[in-house]
Amino acid sequence: MQPSLGQYKAALETLEKGGIVAYPTETFYGLAVDPWNDQALSALYDLKKRERWKPLSLLVADETVLCSYVRSFHPLYHSLIRSFWPGPLTLIFPAQKETSLLLRGGGDTLAIRISSHPVAQKLCTLWGGAITATSANESGQPPLESVTQLKTLWGDRVGYVLDGGPVAGGKGSTMVEIIDDEVRIVRNGVIDAKKIFQALKKTKNSR
Repeated sequence: MQPSLGQYKAALETLEKGGIVAYPTETFYGLAVDPWNDQALSALYDLKKRERWKPLSLLVADETVLCSYVRSFHPLYHSLIRSFWPGPLTLIFPAQKETSLLLRGGGDTLAIRISSHPVAQKLCTLWGGAITATSANESGQPPLESVTQLKTLWGDRVGYVLDGGPVAGGKGSTMVEIIDDEVRIVRNGVIDAKKIFQALKKTKNSR
């Protein structure tokens, strides 16, 4: 289910005004705000009742946008990106210092992925930068898989809902961090950890 151009325009206008947009991803519905707008980030934390020390993940449309948000790029990430992006793999990078401390939860890293869902991908592309990718639920509660669930939970507290129909649900994205060649599965998800290590092994063996 692909929204109309008018619906995308309404979503973009909501983001530009500092509002919150709900949108579908390949796992669950997410909540987007402009990651450079601290007021919008604060409103998102408040809506989700999320502790401010917990960072917010991002979606980007492509690697060019990715590089504008990260400070460095571990070489092993190239293999994971080739193997699993676009898709439900979130990678943790050292953040550019200019990015908001609110976005980073006061830390110095950012969790980023490129979504394989056509609606999420188009929203990112039209926006031209990153959007937040936190799940569209209250913190600690089950993530949401449909617009019906969204409207039941949030009512009009979300600025705009970009309806992409039901999503896959199940597990969230797998989250990985690599520091000094040490690979850490931060969160188990759709992509099995064995597949992560197999992709990395192929890279190391080809060196």
